[in-house]
Formats: sequence, structure tokens, C-alpha cells
Amino acid sequence: MKYTLGKEERLKSRKLIEKLYQEGNSVKAFPLRMIFLQTQHTSNYPAQAGVSVPKRNFKLAVDRNRIKRLLRETYRLQKHIVYDTIDQPYIFMISYIGKEEWKYEELFSKMEKLLTLFVNETKNTKDEH
Repeated sequence: MKYTLGKEERLKSRKLIEKLYQEGNSVKAFPLRMIFLQTQHTSNYPAQAGVSVPKRNFKLAVDRNRIKRLLRETYRLQKHIVYDTIDQPYIFMISYIGKEEWKYEELFSKMEKLLTLFVNETKNTKDEH
């Protein structure tokens, strides 16, 4: 598997994002929160992901952009955790809910924890159906 995060893998559709926030479930690994939804999307990849950092917590755009870059990078390197286990298309939004900026290494381990929680959550819901 290639460790890329191309245009096809990014969640851009306003309709899908709206649907995600209305119907999605969430998992948390502070300072990260993932809202996810099992639904069809336009890409050939098993998942589409987006990242967000609230303006309320980080007033300066440079700070928000740096955190978003870190989130995308940590996701890109660990998306195999998700890709290897899910068999249906998912969309998700990863939000940064902390008030301070965390170091890359810390975010990397939290992202791993978050993706593992997501995988466990999807297995549980699949077992129930």
C-alpha cells in the first residue's frame, strides 16, 4: 500500500460532511476526535478523511494550518490500520479538540490510538448487525 493521501482520499463534499455531522458516531483519544459514518462516497478508496481545527481554540491561521498538516501526516502514515480492517466505505472527520499544540510524536501515538478505537468500534457495530 502506498503511503499517500491524494485528492481521492480527502473528504471534500459538503453534502457528505453535512450528513456526517448529522448521522455520524464518534470516538475520542484526547486531543483528537473522529466522527465517522459508513456511507457510499465517490472515491475508489475504502475511506475518505478530513481534518479540522477550531478557530475558537487557535486564533492564528498559521497555528491551525500547522496542526492540520500534522494531523494529515500522522493519518497518512497510519491509515493502513483502517484500510486493512474495514470492508465497507467510510467517511470521517478528525478534529483537534485540545487547547494547546502537541508535539508530532505525541500526536502520532494519539492518532494510532484513535484509529484503533475506530476499528474496534466498527467491529462492534458489525457484530451487532
